[in-house]
Amino acid sequence: MLLKKSLLLSRHTAPAFMAEGFIWGVFAAYAPDIKAQIGASDAVFGWVLLCGAVGAVTAMWLAPIFDRLAGRYGMAIGAVLLALAFQFPILVHGPILFGALMFFVGAFSGLLDVVMNARLSLIESRERTSLMNLNHALFSFAYAASAISAGLFRDSETSINIVAFGFLILISISALGMIQPRVLAPVQTSQSGTKSALGVAVFWGGLIVFAAFLSENSVEGWSALHIERTLGGGAAEGAFGPAMLGLTMGFGRFGGQIIVSRISEARVVLIASLLAAVGAVIAAVAPSPIWAYVGFGLLGLGVSVIAPMVFALVGRRVPDEIRSQAISRVAVIGYLGFFVGPPIVGFLAGVVGLRASFIFVALVLLAIPLLLNLLRRDARID
Repeated sequence: MLLKKSLLLSRHTAPAFMAEGFIWGVFAAYAPDIKAQIGASDAVFGWVLLCGAVGAVTAMWLAPIFDRLAGRYGMAIGAVLLALAFQFPILVHGPILFGALMFFVGAFSGLLDVVMNARLSLIESRERTSLMNLNHALFSFAYAASAISAGLFRDSETSINIVAFGFLILISISALGMIQPRVLAPVQTSQSGTKSALGVAVFWGGLIVFAAFLSENSVEGWSALHIERTLGGGAAEGAFGPAMLGLTMGFGRFGGQIIVSRISEARVVLIASLLAAVGAVIAAVAPSPIWAYVGFGLLGLGVSVIAPMVFALVGRRVPDEIRSQAISRVAVIGYLGFFVGPPIVGFLAGVVGLRASFIFVALVLLAIPLLLNLLRRDARID
């Protein structure tokens, strides 16, 4: 009954989270082909992906303005623009143009991220319930589903252009369900005094999300290559790496929806970060794809609940009229990790190899307990 109510409350935000998952799932499954198509080394591929990070951060600073102007159509517009932008970088054959086009993919992804999390936080505040883990779980399941299906298409030598266009049609249709009733549009009032209302919790919370998303997207972007190149797996086996991460993250977030009512968010984040670090180490030293799946699965279970809980924690502690700005500030810091993770891991892979790169991911995850302690010292955090 509780799940049914949560799904009902999430009926407009859930399609937006799933749209984001669909796009990045396809990208992860086809990453080896894209890398080969543009003729990039590990290091170069990592650097051109950094263009997406620049686009995302730029858009996130502007997201609160877009949120106010777009009103109840914000999520629908953002999702369609993301799916449309994704159609272009997959057509090119050079790293420079690919990087330039990924700037726009990252920009629309960042825009949608801020808007959908802010709208969801608004619903949580008004309904006095927790919905973050559920919606982020749906993102993960959508990511896993698209990664698996795209991996099968790739294994049958189906062009990414066809797969991406199919998801453009799907997302465009589902965007109709992202249009919110007028009553749920964000409150539009003066934002004076915002700085004092936000507090340093936004900064520390953002750094925790940064560490979690850096780890998550690094594995999403490089797990297929690790399985295929380092461990000798095939295309379908490679695609199952990011799919395993997505599936376990989905189950982890559904579990987090239940656990958060019994255990404090801070304790869950602490345990989750340690579990994820163990998973990263197992993936790094894995002798075969099976062991890599185990590592990615543990990492997914652990990292899954960290960001949603921090978004909810910060979102509940600011007024409605500045919630978009609060979420955007956490997102600017946090989602920077989402986009710089793959380039950093790519650079490290080119220097010391993919195994050592996943050890780096484990070290990043082990920094979360320290950041969590700093977050809890803030007077606004229980």
